Amino acid sequence: MPSEVAIGGVYLPGLLVVTGLLLAAFWLFDGLAGRLGLYRHVWHPPLFRLALFVIALGLAGLTLLH
Repeated sequence: MPSEVAIGGVYLPGLLVVTGLLLAAFWLFDGLAGRLGLYRHVWHPPLFRLALFVIALGLAGLTLLH
């Protein structure tokens, strides 16, 4: 993935684009995990969600490295 993406003539950082895509994917995962009852097994669901997002963003951000 390029380090910059042009959208409508405006250059955006690649990590911003990755974050937007990841937010959409995480929103779907969060709904599915809630329906399956995954959050009943964790101590602090909002903290668990944040930790999952940060881990996923870190892994997705590694795709930007050349």
